[in-house]
Amino acid sequence: MIASYFHDVDLGGATGYVLLISIFCLFFLTFEAIFLSLARRSATRGDVGRRMRVASDEDGQASLVKKRRRRSLRPDGGYAMQMVWLNRLVLQSGVHWGMAALPVGSITSGAILFALVTLATGSVPMAAVIALAGGLCLPIIALVILRDRRCRKFEDQLPEAIDVLVRSLRAGHPVASAIRLVVRELPNPIGAEFSIASDEMTYGLDLERALMNVSTRVGQADLALLVVAVGIQTKTGGNLAEILTGIAKVIRERSKMRLKARALSAEGRFSALTLTLLPFVVFGMLNLIAPHFYGDVWNVPLVKPILAAAVVWMTLGDLLMYRMVKIDV
Repeated sequence: MIASYFHDVDLGGATGYVLLISIFCLFFLTFEAIFLSLARRSATRGDVGRRMRVASDEDGQASLVKKRRRRSLRPDGGYAMQMVWLNRLVLQSGVHWGMAALPVGSITSGAILFALVTLATGSVPMAAVIALAGGLCLPIIALVILRDRRCRKFEDQLPEAIDVLVRSLRAGHPVASAIRLVVRELPNPIGAEFSIASDEMTYGLDLERALMNVSTRVGQADLALLVVAVGIQTKTGGNLAEILTGIAKVIRERSKMRLKARALSAEGRFSALTLTLLPFVVFGMLNLIAPHFYGDVWNVPLVKPILAAAVVWMTLGDLLMYRMVKIDV
């Protein structure tokens, strides 16, 4: 049947081209899905194996110091940078840049922006201002995006990690062994963070302080529930497995509420994105279709200030819409 259908279709016409392109896209997306699934599983196994090899090949204290330095911390666990807010942002983003990489990234991005703006406009003062602003802001924006992405991934993994802790505690294992089980079973970022917590408990910290350090390194809101519950249980006693079971249920319910809020605000976010991109798309299309449309008035003194004011006003509108659709749960 399929062979007869392809025999009847005129592959030389427009329908044939559309059909061939659709078949190519179908096969490409299928193979891409298979490849990404296998790559994700391989990466997960590689992360777990790497952590276990480091734990077995290196001295425990040396491994802890190395992990802290890679996360821009001092050997004793304190912040290594003078600007605490920037050090906290680098720490929570999970990058291993180090203190020297951030200035290098700022200088590189500023130089690229300076060259691009100079070639596009020919104005060196404007290029210098944009390069300075971009060199300072772009690395910070990248760190914020990486931090938010890491927090969302950690949020998805946290209930599963608590379930692993509960099963281990109910099987009779001590808390330290339960945390090491999380390190062995779960991928990054939660596996790496609990690996540091396990090393810290090995060298003197109690469970509450180790979890507080995890909360500081991640910056995820649900971890505060876990830290408070463990602190209360440490001081007053009680069944830790039952407490953790209740916390896992609360975290899952909060996650469902966040997803519902995100779904309800999807229309507003899409409207904000459309309204932001539409002027730039229209500007680019008009420059391609009718270059003289803006070229005739580009050198008029009032044009550039008006366009700059429009960009500022549009940015304020984007911030307002962002605050309207951002719902904290």
